[in-house]
Amino acid sequence: MRVTEVQDVTRIERVGAHSHIRGLGLDDSLEARAVSQGMVGQKDARKAAGIVLKMIQEGKIAGRAVLLAGQPGTGKTAIAMGLAQALGDDTPFTMMAASEIFSLEMSRTEALTQAFRRSIGVRIMEETELIEGEVVEIEVSSPEEGAGEKVGKLTLKTTEMETVYDLGSKMIEGLTSENVVAGDVITIDKANGRISKLGRSITRSRDYDAMGPETRFVQCPEGELQKRKEVVHVVSLHEIDVINSRQQGFLALFAGDTGEIKSEVREQIDTKVAEWREEGKATVVPGVLFIDEVHMLDIECFSWLNRALESDMSPVLIIATNRGITTIRGTSYKSPHGIPIDLLDRLCIIPTHPYDEASLRKILQIRCEEEDVEMTDEAKELLTRIAKDTSLRYAMHMIMASALVCQKRKGTEVEVEDLKKVYGLFVDVNRSTRFLMDYQKEFLFHEYVDDEDDEDEDDMDDV
Repeated sequence: MRVTEVQDVTRIERVGAHSHIRGLGLDDSLEARAVSQGMVGQKDARKAAGIVLKMIQEGKIAGRAVLLAGQPGTGKTAIAMGLAQALGDDTPFTMMAASEIFSLEMSRTEALTQAFRRSIGVRIMEETELIEGEVVEIEVSSPEEGAGEKVGKLTLKTTEMETVYDLGSKMIEGLTSENVVAGDVITIDKANGRISKLGRSITRSRDYDAMGPETRFVQCPEGELQKRKEVVHVVSLHEIDVINSRQQGFLALFAGDTGEIKSEVREQIDTKVAEWREEGKATVVPGVLFIDEVHMLDIECFSWLNRALESDMSPVLIIATNRGITTIRGTSYKSPHGIPIDLLDRLCIIPTHPYDEASLRKILQIRCEEEDVEMTDEAKELLTRIAKDTSLRYAMHMIMASALVCQKRKGTEVEVEDLKKVYGLFVDVNRSTRFLMDYQKEFLFHEYVDDEDDEDEDDMDDV
């Protein structure tokens, strides 16, 4: 007899720049913990984001805008990711970079409109009739060839009653596809005949000596077999737009090729959603739209945002930028953060500040754990010093590169020599700039002129 070893299939997840973020790291009183949920430092900014989170959850900040402003590498995107994690799956969260809207095959305002409506959820509530019970017996009679379709009987019970139902071919197919057997607890939706398996009855837990780890045991349902249950669906306004805009709208959601949607369609949907709200069938869930590198938007987009924030159907807008006083795209005027003054006036601005050495050390330690890299204490100290002298992002790039160097020499922990080797192979911005200034004349095109060249030119002018 041949025995084969079965190995568990491990799920491979991509390690991203912010994959270690689990939330904002706040306690119940919205005070920021020193290190929590992957967040380190930036206590004031995280506390401000926590207040915004609370207002979003209570539905008191719809149509407002928040600006995260700070130097590069100070955790602006991390705070937005933490906010998204803290909101959970029920609140729609859309994340995009401002430059994305220039690469889409639609107008910039249409791209922003779709992003806005993708960030607004509609919670639709409907009552449905269900049959819920434990399967006692399934009888299926296979007809002779050409004699017709399969028929059968299904016996269901609760703690108080037991009933036999006649089955047609469609119901038999549904039971077969769900692998329903005697002892399973199931629900049948009377409206569409959909069968869902809730688990296996606890009373039948000893039927088999061995069961898989995925087997779920549930109590046998109480009361009557037929019940009325309230089902809640959460969809975004954009999904409703796409489904109603064309015949293949539902498939367009998967393909991503939604195209431009007519304003008449959106107006009709807004009217219908308003009716559902009045009748109590639906509630609107204002979500969050996060636009990173917002200084890349032009004056047309900023004007559209100004108007859109005044709308009743507007999500919470969170934008981030690392620019100081710079030109507003599409104009010749300069403004703080590259954002027009009239839009800046609407924003709650949350500043972020550079990390201190202790915070840098902790962040790099978390990133080492996230990327599964073992590093000696001396190497961590050197990496922290590199992060302080250059930038946090440069130091984070060195973690995996030094781990590969360590792996090449068949070591188990990254040491100082591995970091020094990587530091020599990959230069940071300051060293690259110095190199360009020293050897700029040897490059094909250069515009930098040093002071000595200026003096030589002045002397030539005097002659």
